[in-house]
Amino acid sequence: MAVDASALLRWYTAEARDLPWRREDVTGWQILMSEVMLQQTPVARVAPIWEQWVQRWPVPSLMAASSQADVLRAWGKLGYPRRALRLHECAGVLAAEHGDVVPADVDTLLGLPGIGAYTARAVACFAYGQRVPVVDTNVRRVVARAMHGRAEPGNPSTTRDLADVEILLPRTRSRAATFSAALMELGATVCTARSPECGRCPLPSCAWLGAGSPAHDGPPKKVQKFAGTDRQVRGKLMAVLRESDVPVERAALDVVWLVDPGQRDRALHSLLVDGLVEQTDDGRFALAGEGEGDQAEPGRSSVSRKASTAAR
Repeated sequence: MAVDASALLRWYTAEARDLPWRREDVTGWQILMSEVMLQQTPVARVAPIWEQWVQRWPVPSLMAASSQADVLRAWGKLGYPRRALRLHECAGVLAAEHGDVVPADVDTLLGLPGIGAYTARAVACFAYGQRVPVVDTNVRRVVARAMHGRAEPGNPSTTRDLADVEILLPRTRSRAATFSAALMELGATVCTARSPECGRCPLPSCAWLGAGSPAHDGPPKKVQKFAGTDRQVRGKLMAVLRESDVPVERAALDVVWLVDPGQRDRALHSLLVDGLVEQTDDGRFALAGEGEGDQAEPGRSSVSRKASTAAR
């Protein structure tokens, strides 16, 4: 079953959220920043941070000129801070090799640091109006229900998912780009995972609704917890370092998680390995780029030495 593009586009024109990165004067770089931030992070948390970043780093070269630590501090509590480091690295490549402009084609975008299949297509589509399928969790859910009559999309398959959406795209490039945004918006606001509002859906037909809205026949999704996880501990350690302008003693990190010292040590070790944290020659800890020029021992990488030292 196909998705009625005209009905979806009419709905989107009337009901689309006024998100700041959807405005006409937004650049490809600013779209890229929004897409990186929005991965696994709600819109409400991203919007104010994104606005600050647009003001501070309107072009890649300005971010590239900032330190890794500056970018990590500005990232704040968005989560998964490795995204910030990869974006900083990407900014350097864009400034040095692409004239401070984000490329418009998917293949070139895929060659940039930290840019995966989804992000490359999202930037090409939403920043430059390219006719390319853009598939996220919301889109997969809408396609599973409207086209295939399933409550949930099942395991991701890049080839299958892109082919499903490619079939649905209008032939006209401008309509295709807007259609991609509309499909995503429908999944985010109406055809939601837990409480789909079928009465608000603009689609005149839906295979899942037509089949009587059958329940998902696979195993229930595991709810990702946060409290007590290594992610929470990593966040607490990062918070201490973001709030300090100088490297901190190990004791300042130890007190953030007294419940399980082993878990705390494991979390700190992982931050060192990920390059988010550095250890100075005198044993203190700092955000990436603020380790006071720590030098690696001959024959060992800086990361491996720091990580092994922190684990002791």
